[in-house]
Amino acid sequence: MRDSVKVLILLSIAFLLIALETNLEHILPVSGLIGVVSMSATILKKYGLLAKRLSLKFNKLWVAAEVLLFVLVGATVDLKYVQAAGIQAVLLIFGALVFRMVGVWVSLLKTQLTTKERLFCMIAYTPKATVQAAIGAVPLSMGLNAGHIILTVAVLSILITAPLGAVGIDRTYKKLLENDEK
Repeated sequence: MRDSVKVLILLSIAFLLIALETNLEHILPVSGLIGVVSMSATILKKYGLLAKRLSLKFNKLWVAAEVLLFVLVGATVDLKYVQAAGIQAVLLIFGALVFRMVGVWVSLLKTQLTTKERLFCMIAYTPKATVQAAIGAVPLSMGLNAGHIILTVAVLSILITAPLGAVGIDRTYKKLLENDEK
């Protein structure tokens, strides 16, 4: 069986597990996400070569899915809420970046990385947009009053951190990292 067919089968099972979680929530608590992760871990443990080949297929699939995700999130943003979010939203985003950078630094304290490498990791961890795009619209879809403003701040965080991180990585990697020829 071709790996492409295996990917389709795994995706089908994953969607089935997510549907089961929703449909059985009042009868039997089931976590579709844990089921999908368990399935992936089992494949990796039992047949590592297949897991690597499937990973390449999923990476190709993710390229298209990522574009779709960001387009759909961008299409749901109501621009009048950007002005309502104001400077407080930007300050919140930068405050969160500071906390994230401190968290990265603390996480790397017991590693063998140099100070320059730790600093680069802090910069490299700045452009995180996928989670914001994936869950930014959840409060809006749940009908929360603040849903529009939460989505707007999530999209603003993407628009601020992605270019900031990309420029930071591009400008600092030569200064902060060394090329090991080992």
